[in-house]
Amino acid sequence: MNHPSSAIPARIPHIASVNLMRGLVIVLMALDHVRWYFLDADFSPTDLSRTDSALFLTRWATHLCAPTFVFLAGTSAFLSAAHSTDRHQLAARLFTRGLWLVTLELTIVRFAWFFNLDYSQMDLQVIWALGWSMVVLAGLVYMPLWSIAVLGIGMIAAHNLLDGIRLEDFEMADGSLGWQGWLLSVLHIPRFPVVYPLIPWIGVMAAGYAFGPLMLTTSKTRKQLALAAGAVLIAAFVILRACNAYGDPSSWSTQETALFTLFSFLNTTKYPPSLLFLLVTLGAMFILLSVFERRHGLVEDFFITFGRVPLFFYVLHLYVIHGLVIVLGYAIKGDIDSFMTIPVFFPPWWGFSLPIVYLIWVAVTALLYPVCRWFAAVKSRHRGRWWTYYV
Repeated sequence: MNHPSSAIPARIPHIASVNLMRGLVIVLMALDHVRWYFLDADFSPTDLSRTDSALFLTRWATHLCAPTFVFLAGTSAFLSAAHSTDRHQLAARLFTRGLWLVTLELTIVRFAWFFNLDYSQMDLQVIWALGWSMVVLAGLVYMPLWSIAVLGIGMIAAHNLLDGIRLEDFEMADGSLGWQGWLLSVLHIPRFPVVYPLIPWIGVMAAGYAFGPLMLTTSKTRKQLALAAGAVLIAAFVILRACNAYGDPSSWSTQETALFTLFSFLNTTKYPPSLLFLLVTLGAMFILLSVFERRHGLVEDFFITFGRVPLFFYVLHLYVIHGLVIVLGYAIKGDIDSFMTIPVFFPPWWGFSLPIVYLIWVAVTALLYPVCRWFAAVKSRHRGRWWTYYV
């Protein structure tokens, strides 16, 4: 199959389900970030020895965000250029947008997380992975579409074969990493400052790009394809997870209660995302895409607004959340300096219960809705301008 193809209509239809899905996950991502900044718990929500049901499910639901965001970025890349046969133009746009995202991660996004200029504190996260995945995709678009699909799926399916490799094996005598170790960290094994290694995120974006042509079918066909894909991925997850043999470095085990045994079954590895993590999250994404292929009401339109400007919302919500922390920290104890960093360094007295976290999340989302609606209208009025591709 050629791509982008002249057989595709010159005017690409607006696919509301994609924007709705992106809007839902970006709002869920805000919940995860509000939780990180405001929750009073000093342990991982997925630590089954300490967590509770509400906290675990809050964190687990937000696992949907990054895989969906990266996959649909690939799909959107195909759709954005589907009316053209000029691969050079598509590659150039992906390359420049990718570098822009990496630059954004290192500057504006990094400052939003830390509120300081001490670059000894640094986390390379999802925007970093998105950016470099786009840079790689800029090269992949010259390949046949089927080979992009094979590469993407193969990277997702096979990368857990690398789980036996240890960074410690690449340490120098003084404890630092050699260049091979740093390359391995950037590609697969998280180590400060790399939180999001690039494998398998590059594969996720490539698979999303290869999925693009299927989104240009009729709504009924899209619904059937998405439902079938979701069912296959969820079934594959259940079978592989039950075997406890391959697909995740951590096995599940029987817990004290049936509910927590289920949590153990669902508790897969995100950093880097294991095959099983991606099967269950992308499976859920496909099923939701199928559900979203229907008439939309006010609730759906609410999320579509965010889905039309996801990067704008992402950057803005980080500043709002961290800014609110500063305001409350000052109001409670007159303390600002302690919060000019990320939450792991916040003072021990800081934090609120999970219900308060949810209230703050709702307030932040409601506050940003009119701003995002305004900016979505601005983008719509200037559709086709070069700058709209970068925001």
